[in-house]
Amino acid sequence: MVREICRDVAFLARKAEPATGDDLGAAQDLLETLQANREGCVGMAANMIGVNKRIIAFDNEGAHMVMFNPEIVRRSGPYEAEEGCLSLSGTRKTRRFQSIKVQYQNEKFQVRFKTFTGWTAQIIQHEIDHCEGIII
Repeated sequence: MVREICRDVAFLARKAEPATGDDLGAAQDLLETLQANREGCVGMAANMIGVNKRIIAFDNEGAHMVMFNPEIVRRSGPYEAEEGCLSLSGTRKTRRFQSIKVQYQNEKFQVRFKTFTGWTAQIIQHEIDHCEGIII
């Protein structure tokens, strides 16, 4: 189900709770909402649809990917970026990393590790910031 985009800064600033198997429906809603907003959005975190769980969905080089409980375990190549957000107006400057290694769980809640670089890495960092309650 496509959900309304949350713009409540107080809610967005809350650190997300760990996702569990009970959150598969919320992940599907997140993916459908991302797809419905693909013209102006390349990634979303669950709090952007009013669900305070550690779930992100993003464009991974043309295919959408969902991660449960993502954590960056390694980063390299810092740089300055300017980003916008569907939940907020305007853009903000932030520090990102060219390469990141992410530990996450798939839809079966199996632990996985994957390295991302470039634009995809930047998207993931932005969405994980959402999970941490960091407003970008």
